[in-house]
Amino acid sequence: MTPFFLQSDRLGFRHWTPEDLPLARSLWADARVARFIHAKGVFSLEEVAARLRREMDTQRRFGIQYWPAFLLASGAFVGCCGLRPYEPSPGTQELGVHLLPEFWRQGLAQEAARRVIAHALDDLKAEALFAGHNPGNEASRGLLSRLGFTYTHDEFYPPTGLQHPSYLLARPGEKGRPAPTGGSHADD
Repeated sequence: MTPFFLQSDRLGFRHWTPEDLPLARSLWADARVARFIHAKGVFSLEEVAARLRREMDTQRRFGIQYWPAFLLASGAFVGCCGLRPYEPSPGTQELGVHLLPEFWRQGLAQEAARRVIAHALDDLKAEALFAGHNPGNEASRGLLSRLGFTYTHDEFYPPTGLQHPSYLLARPGEKGRPAPTGGSHADD
């Protein structure tokens, strides 16, 4: 029996557990990842543990989180991709993707995001999806464009202290919605 509740062609997604702290450290304590989501460019081990607890709490409270993702072929941990509530706009979920650097430029971020988007819109019935990225992260800008997100505004992201370009993906068949303002951010 598979431990994954969601799968794509190459990836399996499951829920974070307290035993996943070493995986969380390998991802969020990596300076190459953290430089886009933390003002200091690195998470302390205490901040990683707090981040893991926050993800588990979001799953418990809302049934969503940035789920850990693994290669189906080998079981290797590649990072996380998932959702969280986008507070300024009820019915809108926030999409985020964080991958370990050794899995960059392999199409895995797009594959993970497409599967999570389908889950959000089809299974969870989200009205729309929000995403943002560090202004220095051109790879994320390109990813959001390929996924069909439309730029709506710049939004201040407290963890980096920067204005992050922000995007919306409306449910297929719906016309664009007004740009949400304020709130959390996908790279948090």
